[in-house]
Amino acid sequence: MNSAPPVIALSAWREACLGALDRGGRFCGAYASGTGAARRWNALFADGAETLVLSADAGAADPPTIVDLIPAADWDEREAHDLRDLRFEGRESQRPLATHAPETASWTVPVEGRGTHQVVVGPTHAGVIESGHFRFHVVGERILQLDTRLFYKHRGLERAAEGRSPAAGLAFAARACGAGSVTNSVAYAQACEAALGLVPSRELRRGRTVLLELERLYNHLNDVAAICAGVGFAPGNMAFATLKERALRLNCELAGHRFLFGTVAVGGSVLDLDAAAAGRARGELGELRADAEAAWRELAFAASFQARLGGVGVLSTEDASELGAVGPAARASGLHIDTRGTSPGLWYGSAFAPARPPAASGDVAARLEMRAAELPVTFELLDDLLSEPVRPGDAAAGGSTGPIGVARVEGPRGETVCAVELEGEHLGRLHLRTASYANWPALVHAAAGNLLPDFPLINKSFELCYACVDR
Repeated sequence: MNSAPPVIALSAWREACLGALDRGGRFCGAYASGTGAARRWNALFADGAETLVLSADAGAADPPTIVDLIPAADWDEREAHDLRDLRFEGRESQRPLATHAPETASWTVPVEGRGTHQVVVGPTHAGVIESGHFRFHVVGERILQLDTRLFYKHRGLERAAEGRSPAAGLAFAARACGAGSVTNSVAYAQACEAALGLVPSRELRRGRTVLLELERLYNHLNDVAAICAGVGFAPGNMAFATLKERALRLNCELAGHRFLFGTVAVGGSVLDLDAAAAGRARGELGELRADAEAAWRELAFAASFQARLGGVGVLSTEDASELGAVGPAARASGLHIDTRGTSPGLWYGSAFAPARPPAASGDVAARLEMRAAELPVTFELLDDLLSEPVRPGDAAAGGSTGPIGVARVEGPRGETVCAVELEGEHLGRLHLRTASYANWPALVHAAAGNLLPDFPLINKSFELCYACVDR
């Protein structure tokens, strides 16, 4: 998408959003742009390789809510209310999300009844992680409701990017999340290229796909290790943490950075692997795959470990769809959404077939098995991509230009959506909606009804990022 969308009257906003859904679109985010009389409220809908942008005039009046039609829009509306002063007509609740009112009742869901009490965790944690506050409403050890308070660090990445050139703005998208740096960088670069009318070359598509799959590899190995840690299964945790470390060292050898920072550019790439380097990488990946498969067999036959996973933290297919879940978490619940299959700017091709879990039960077991099922796909993709040298590529003029560019890229946790609005040669607006942002409401929903001691396991099975919402 790289042309300015027509501005829709507020009276037709809900009808326009319903129309996008009826035509097969999938809601993938909303954001405010502009100021004063020029303020707009924008909604994004995925449709195959295309992304539809609907834009409403919000300069003189507030738009009507769509959260009753699209529950997945809840966080987007609440964040826009807190940070952009938009008030959505018809919302039953305007509970704050990104701003932190001191009164607990202002941001939590009331829970009353005999024997109910609250257990509070965070925002400061024992581990070296970002700030996150979890308030559990429980009876005994059964979770009735979970309220989360995130958005602790207002880093202002999106606002800081405004007024900068597309090339300079890349740093802000790249640093939104360390574990998703490539995903966010590629999404940003593709959004800028769409607005600038640039078409990626074959080598650029291949290089970016290599980086994305390397990022997916170490994240999936980390996530399996984290689930093992969630039940205190040290052998599995150590085995997969060791495999992740090997993947990170390979990243450093290939790209100069363990987390692949600085490997993506707007309109080009810097990854440069000759035949010898690509061959060495294939050899290391082959050994890593064999060791990962052996470690997975150990997990599969560890009865005490497997007994902790089934039926815990269930996210049904219907709930995953309504809440807009993406990535392995969505696929584990039976939603077959994988943006890699509709990514013409990358090198997946029409033959790409996303993995499916053995049973889409939507529980911790399915989310673990989903990662295990995706690892062979990633190994095979990398083996094919590295069968020849990977040279730096570029993007050349060849498409239509326009003030808005949107891109969707599948990362380890799911789909990242990036929208950029250009004002001349500079950024007027950057909006980055990561998979963690999309999946946090699904995690909260999956926790209800479970035992409090199982929450660390449920949390690790989603393995979401705090920094992604502190943008």
